Amino acid sequence: MADKNAMKNKSAMRNKSKVKNKDIAKNKAAGKKKYAVDKTMKQEAEKRTAGKMGKKKYAVDKTVKQEAEKRTIGKMEKKYAVTKAFTEKTDHGKSVKEKKVSGKNTSGKIITKKQNADMCQYAKKCGGCDYQGLSYEKQLKEKQEYVRKNVGEFCKVLPIIGMEHPYHYRNKVHAVFDIAKGGSVISGVYKAGTHDVVNIDSCRIEDETADAIICDIRGLLRSFKIKTYDEDTGYGLLRHVLVRRGFHSGEVMVVLVLGSPILPSKNNFVKALRKLHPEITTVVLNVNDKKTSMVLGEKETVIYGKGYIEDTLCGCTFRISPKSFYQVNPVQTEILYTKAIEYAGLTGKERIVDAYCGIGTIGLIAASKAKEVISVELNRDAVRDAVTNAKRNDIKNVQFYNADAGQFMVEMAEYRADQKKNQVPDATKSGKKATPDGNVDVVFMDPPRAGSDEAFLSSVIRLAPKRVVYISCNPETLARDLKYLTKHGYQAKECQPVDLFPWTKHVETVVLLSQQKPDDTIEIDLDLDELDATSAELKATYQEIKDYVLKEFGLKVSSLYISQVKRKCGIEVGENYNLPKSENARVPQCPKEKEEAIKAALKYYAMI
Repeated sequence: MADKNAMKNKSAMRNKSKVKNKDIAKNKAAGKKKYAVDKTMKQEAEKRTAGKMGKKKYAVDKTVKQEAEKRTIGKMEKKYAVTKAFTEKTDHGKSVKEKKVSGKNTSGKIITKKQNADMCQYAKKCGGCDYQGLSYEKQLKEKQEYVRKNVGEFCKVLPIIGMEHPYHYRNKVHAVFDIAKGGSVISGVYKAGTHDVVNIDSCRIEDETADAIICDIRGLLRSFKIKTYDEDTGYGLLRHVLVRRGFHSGEVMVVLVLGSPILPSKNNFVKALRKLHPEITTVVLNVNDKKTSMVLGEKETVIYGKGYIEDTLCGCTFRISPKSFYQVNPVQTEILYTKAIEYAGLTGKERIVDAYCGIGTIGLIAASKAKEVISVELNRDAVRDAVTNAKRNDIKNVQFYNADAGQFMVEMAEYRADQKKNQVPDATKSGKKATPDGNVDVVFMDPPRAGSDEAFLSSVIRLAPKRVVYISCNPETLARDLKYLTKHGYQAKECQPVDLFPWTKHVETVVLLSQQKPDDTIEIDLDLDELDATSAELKATYQEIKDYVLKEFGLKVSSLYISQVKRKCGIEVGENYNLPKSENARVPQCPKEKEEAIKAALKYYAMI
């Protein structure tokens, strides 16, 4: 019985223990669940707190940052105002070392070049426009000073004539084509001093229609599988595109310059291009298969239209081919040519020589006011256009010659001399046939940038026209040629600069020269020493020799030293020239270094 009770008690204790363990497990599970809930709630609470704190902190940080930016902007605006003040007081905004404002020193290293809000986006890469960032008024002042500096010693320089709207004036646009690093087609100009192509979509001095056509040609190349030419390998097809547009006529010529004579699907290409630009009146293929810096080659094929365009200038109509020279700014060209013809002083009785005539512009415009015009040009295509232009305008008193202007003038001068001496009748040479009586009243000359040469200028002197009208695109070579002409019987009367090339440093000028009449009075300063000069000495004055030695060798020499070297070289010097004032006075002798420099000057002036 006792055993039975004991077992019963044991069983009850086990059940109790199980219930207890079960309760503990249950409580433990509940505790875990509660912990998980508490943890989740705590994390959510932390997130909300962090969010609130973050927003608060962000708001504070943002406020602090804004306050800091305001202070910085204020400082920068103050700095900009100071810099702007410095810049406006300096030459074209060049850098300033140091200026004093309100008693404080401020560094002037902030701006090295004044940036104009109207600055071209390609200015730094292209380099084609010299006056980017400079107002047009200042450009004109710079050009005026440039002309005055070179030509002012010869005659009065009138105020330069600028453009009313100095943008998009170029009626001739040339673009070179290439492939960019990523493989895309680009077109534009060579970066200054390199053969790296700067991709240009629109230029502020080029005709807008021409720029748009070039951009669309660029877009058509891929669909027509036309590859651009590679200068290094020689592979590829399209090298350049040239677009010319008539200012008054609106006619447009597109010249595709290829590396080989075949353009795939050329008719479809022209059709697609004209669909985009119906204003195109002619398309020409030009073949340049040589490794050269020249844009146009010799061979040409017209694939659409008549192969040329026409435009009106000063009341005359001109035919313009791909290779013809025609001024790129027709608005200013009319002003320039009108002034040139005014300088010629035509009465209807004059015989004119139009040297370097191009397509005959000046000569044909002047023909209605002259008796006869003789036009000379070396470019055969230009002469062909000039003859057509004369017929187109029904002008019959003009003769055109395909010849070198210098050689042609020399022949004319020789024939004139023969006529005077021997009463020679008409001859067969081009120059002699052109002027049967050898007389010329007016010479128009419009040489390239290099100016004219001595052979041409000497022939002008021998022909002795009453007036010479010199049109130049380079004041420096103009000054050189004026020096020659004014030393040989001509006097520069007046110079008119005309701005044909806004935003670039180039400037066009026209100068009137007249024969020096025998009764004209010339005021000169005489050096009495020069009155004792010999024929050899007349080639260069003592002052000219001094200037040459100083410029070339950096040495100052006296008239005494020059006379000593002249005697050594066998050049006669006046008997009483630079003798000592007293019989026993010591005469300084020319040092060896200066003697060699003076000899070099004598050789330069062809005196020894």
